Amino acid sequence: MSLFELFLIFTKIGAILLGGGYVILPIMINEFVDKRKLVSHDDIVDYFALAQSLPGIIAANMSMFIGYKLRGKWGAVTAMLGVTFMPFWCIVLLASIIGSLTENSYIQGALWGVGAAVIALIVLTVREMWQKSQRGIFFYTIFILTLLALLIFKLSPIQTILLFSLIGVGYKRIAEAKK
Repeated sequence: MSLFELFLIFTKIGAILLGGGYVILPIMINEFVDKRKLVSHDDIVDYFALAQSLPGIIAANMSMFIGYKLRGKWGAVTAMLGVTFMPFWCIVLLASIIGSLTENSYIQGALWGVGAAVIALIVLTVREMWQKSQRGIFFYTIFILTLLALLIFKLSPIQTILLFSLIGVGYKRIAEAKK
């Protein structure tokens, strides 16, 4: 696959990527696992998990991982540029006409429909991640504690990720020490 082809694929993905990074998992699985068979399903899910844990845009991070796997450093750069190309120009265009759009009932209806579709795609992402998780007593404990930290104790997402990342590292170290 040429860098130009890679750019075009990621430009297409960027053009249909409504709803942010959490929507990208089913799109990437469809494009790179099901259609093109270029990347394994497990790799995509791993890239998604890693992309979420790094600073920056999830879609751009994930695109760079896939681009790197397919074409090395230049593939990573090309994929990131491709996935951000269309959203960048759409934002530039929308910023110039935003005032007139907010009053239009057709636009409001379209945004409502996009919102519903994004929720469905996020549910699919949760399902993918849930199916690939190694579930056991520790997983369910961490899952419930994370929900409590977010919903009851009102920890920020960043604090929650940092806290449970440290707990996960500690758990793995203890598990390895026991072996």
